[in-house]
Amino acid sequence: MPELSMPAAGGLKPVQALSLWHDVVLQSVRQEGPDLSSRQLAIMFIVYLDPPPHTVRGLAATLGVSKPAITRALDTLGGLDLLKRLRDEADRRNVLVQRTVKGSAFMRDFAEIIVRSSRGLIA
Repeated sequence: MPELSMPAAGGLKPVQALSLWHDVVLQSVRQEGPDLSSRQLAIMFIVYLDPPPHTVRGLAATLGVSKPAITRALDTLGGLDLLKRLRDEADRRNVLVQRTVKGSAFMRDFAEIIVRSSRGLIA
């Protein structure tokens, strides 16, 4: 493990990066709304930050997990209306994963938590 007092590539020391993530996680679980797992959050980041199309197969490959693991995460995210799945009309074997309005609002709010948390670390 790298020394916690040495600056990382982004200018934050590892202990500062951990402190930032600590604050983000605490704020996210304290606020009203869903408490997502790391896998669910990783899927959200991919779908909302990377250009589409997104498929179950592609998400599984990107995250290095099985398609059933992605399906279970998408079951939860779909139930929360943060993402939706549609059958690909061009290739019926593929399931496309798409954004929702509620998911976009969730990601905007999550980004605001990160911004607020980082203000004390960036001078």
